Amino acid sequence: MQERRTPHVVVVMGVAGTGKTTIGPLLADRLGVPYAEGDDFHPAENISKMSSGTPLTDDDRWPWLDAIGAWAHGRAGLGGVVSSSALKRSYRDRLRAAAPDVVFVHLTGDRALIEDRMSHRQGHFMPTALLDSQFATLQPLGADEAGVAVDVAGSPEEIADRAFEALRGLD
Repeated sequence: MQERRTPHVVVVMGVAGTGKTTIGPLLADRLGVPYAEGDDFHPAENISKMSSGTPLTDDDRWPWLDAIGAWAHGRAGLGGVVSSSALKRSYRDRLRAAAPDVVFVHLTGDRALIEDRMSHRQGHFMPTALLDSQFATLQPLGADEAGVAVDVAGSPEEIADRAFEALRGLD
């Protein structure tokens, strides 16, 4: 396989429970670039709100998205993978404003499968009760947005392989 001269900065996106935190590091490993956990960019107030079952507002999200965008900007030309729900087009536009060349891997899947996986997670602050609000907010990638949709059925390794292959198709 020929090496890329300019690796992508990839945002692994999707509703809670699609596996962003699991697939992100696996994809980063396949791409040979660092991974950043999007949840680590949240201020403490956001974590408290989500832990109590309160959905974040756009005003809550802007500083978080700006922090992720700054990380992605710093990785331009170097490559990297970062997770972010990036559910709305406006959120992805905000990320692209900071890092114009980011590409998105939208992890998609059947709601029942995602809810089942969420119900088995340990130690995560996002309750399954917020899944409906996540799906209601979700605006899938537009045809004019650089990125790919990847189904989350199967093992994490299978999903990461599909994402890797789909990204190769963007070159």
